[in-house]
Amino acid sequence: MAESEEPGFLSHLIELRQRLMRATASVLVVFIGLSPFMREIFDLFSRPMMAALPPGAKLLAIGVIDPFVVPLKVTLFVSLLVALPYVLYQAWAFVAPGLYHHEKRLALPVIASSVLMFFAGIAYCYFVVLRVLYRFMVRFAPASVNVAPDIDSYFSNVLRLFIAFGLAFEVPIAVLLMVRLGVVGVARLRQLRPYVIVGAFVVAAIFTPPDVLSQLLLALPLCLLFELGIVLAALFGGRARAPEGTTPGGA
Repeated sequence: MAESEEPGFLSHLIELRQRLMRATASVLVVFIGLSPFMREIFDLFSRPMMAALPPGAKLLAIGVIDPFVVPLKVTLFVSLLVALPYVLYQAWAFVAPGLYHHEKRLALPVIASSVLMFFAGIAYCYFVVLRVLYRFMVRFAPASVNVAPDIDSYFSNVLRLFIAFGLAFEVPIAVLLMVRLGVVGVARLRQLRPYVIVGAFVVAAIFTPPDVLSQLLLALPLCLLFELGIVLAALFGGRARAPEGTTPGGA
C-alpha cells in the first residue's frame, strides 16, 4: 500500500511545484512589464498623502537606497495584485481534482467574489480611508511640526491598511460560506451581533494606526459587511450537500 501511494504523493509534489513556479512567473512577468513605470506607480501610490500635505511639501527618503527600493516594493505589490487572479487559478487547479462536483460549483464563485471583494476593500482604503485619514493627521499636527513622512514608513503603513481593508471586505463571503457549509445558522449569526461589533473594534485597533478615526473607518464597514453577509446568507445560504454515491473529482 505504501509503495503504491508513494508515486502518487510524488506526482502531487511535482504538480505543486509546477503550480508555484507558474504563479511566481506570472508575478515576475507583470513586474517586468511594470518596472519601467516604477516612478509613476509610486507617485500614484503616494497621491493620498501628497493631497493632504501643504503645497510644495514632499515625502522624505531617509535611507540611502530608499528612493529605489521603496518604488520597487510598491511595483512588486501592484504586480502581485494584477497577477492575483492567475495565482488563485493555479491554486484552484491544484485542489480541484480532489473536490466533489458540488464543491467545485461552490468554490469557483467564492474565489471570484473573494478577489473582487479584496480589490473593493483596497479601493475603499485608497479613495476614502487614506484621503480622510491623512488630511485629518496633517490638519491635527501643531503649527511647529513640519509634516514630511518617510517613504518607507508610508509604504509600510499603506500596505498594512490595504491588507486589513482587503481582508475586511471578505467578511460577507466568509459569513455566506459558513452558512452554506452548515457551520453556523443565520439565527445564530444574528445573536452574535454584539460580539461581532466588539470584535470589529478590537480588530480595527490591532490593524490600524492608534487613532480613533482610522479605527472607525475599519470597524464600521466590518459591522456593515457582517450585516450584508447575514442578508446574503438568508437569501442564498441553503446548505450545500454532497450527492449520495459521489466521490471527489466526480461529476
